[in-house]
Amino acid sequence: MRRTGTTRRGALTATGALTLGAVLTGCGGDDEGTGGKPAQSGARATGTKAESALREKAVRDGARLLARYDLVAEAHPATAAGLMPLRAAVAEHGKALAPPHAKDDPKKGAPRSDAPPAPPGPVSADPKAAVRELAAAERRRADGYAEALLTSGPELARLLASVAAAAAAHAYLLTELAEETAV
Repeated sequence: MRRTGTTRRGALTATGALTLGAVLTGCGGDDEGTGGKPAQSGARATGTKAESALREKAVRDGARLLARYDLVAEAHPATAAGLMPLRAAVAEHGKALAPPHAKDDPKKGAPRSDAPPAPPGPVSADPKAAVRELAAAERRRADGYAEALLTSGPELARLLASVAAAAAAHAYLLTELAEETAV
């Protein structure tokens, strides 16, 4: 009997379609409505500030998610092997989303708030529930990035689309891991 519901192949196909659609949307001409003229410097500065703020928020959110991965792995060592590759990908996403000046000078790249990210909260005592909570956090991350790419510039939109697709894939894989996790 064939299994019904979402399959891994279907999820990866949907993720690829989402990414392709977002990339194609982000590839639209920057100069529409400007008649091919360069953007005014004031508008460009505002866009840069908004993009930088979005990147900084993404980095902070990623740091909170990394802390959540660490807490779940520490509380439920049986899940650690399945979580570590996903955690590593989240760390790489944080590096990719860091504001450009942060990549050149790590001191400049620190979030404007010197306060560390808020602790992610307690971890469920049930390993399945803890992994499901991580899956829900990844889904929220995917949804947030998908929404943010609508208002970002083309280059950042492509990056956000890729990270949103990866977060959606992580949510799926974490849901599968939760089902495979013994209580």
